[in-house]
Amino acid sequence: MSVFKQMRNQPEFHEQVWQYINRRVSDWRIINGKIALKNNEALLARIERDFGVERGTLLALWGVESAYGDPLVQQNHMTPVFPSLAALAWNEPRRKAYWETELINALRIVDKGWSTPEEMQGSWAGAMGHSQWMPEVWLNVGIDYNGDGKVSPFGKPDDALGSTAKYLVNRGKWHRGEHWGYEVRASSEMSGSRTFAAWQAAGVTRADGQAFPQPNASAQMWTPVAGGPTFLLGPNFNAVKSYNPSMNYALAICHLGDRCLGAPPFIQPFPGSERVLTLAEVQEMQTRLTKAGFDTGGTDGRVGNDTMKAIKDFQQRAGITPADGYGGLKVLAKLRQGS
Repeated sequence: MSVFKQMRNQPEFHEQVWQYINRRVSDWRIINGKIALKNNEALLARIERDFGVERGTLLALWGVESAYGDPLVQQNHMTPVFPSLAALAWNEPRRKAYWETELINALRIVDKGWSTPEEMQGSWAGAMGHSQWMPEVWLNVGIDYNGDGKVSPFGKPDDALGSTAKYLVNRGKWHRGEHWGYEVRASSEMSGSRTFAAWQAAGVTRADGQAFPQPNASAQMWTPVAGGPTFLLGPNFNAVKSYNPSMNYALAICHLGDRCLGAPPFIQPFPGSERVLTLAEVQEMQTRLTKAGFDTGGTDGRVGNDTMKAIKDFQQRAGITPADGYGGLKVLAKLRQGS
């Protein structure tokens, strides 16, 4: 029955774009993304060959959705799927038919021998595994990419990453061999779609001074916040948006993918932004919050909902406005003063 409480208590955090990006493109995710890249080199190379989807994007989706399949996330933040879906199917009046269908889909996954009831752990709403997909998506989009006769959200990431690549190609119309886009310098905001060569002719250059590798590919200009970085976005940015329609989500995924592959932070900072805390600084912040009586749910350097709620409560008690749950340099400085 706890699922109804979780449904009502979805935390609301109003983040500025730079805060949203910083939280997802964290030091923890970049460090662990590089490790995941090394450990799954052959798998990602095979996916690039088969589907043309670039490894950075897949890594970033994996990192944001399930912290690269970290078992601690499964253990600390995931709950059994069947009780949740059964409760929602029984008594969630607005979308009863949806939850009934998802409960049956989850049962079908076990019936097919793809998983066991014990293994079926997920978010309160039933999203599961490396890519945090609902049962319906696993049934209809998932593929058996490691050839073991199962389409498994759990265990080895082969099925999840292969299925995600297939999804980006089919649903997102992914363009093989093209990058999602680039940070650029432009004298003014221009609209419309044109080739990178045409943008260059109009005086738009890459912020890092390098050439556009595919001058004939098309792109559109976007400046998320006036005075912040400007981007030329190719079709693969929209492919990522097919996964989650938020522009900010897609930018965070694309940027995290680049960072895992060794690219630097954005060259033009967002107005009023702070740099991202290092892993050690996040752990220090969590340790100080815990000592001050705010439960962060651990001190592993990852900022999830528990840490954000602890930060928000601390901000309210310390009189920091806005109390937005964002753990940055200001919050850390205030915690250090208080000790």
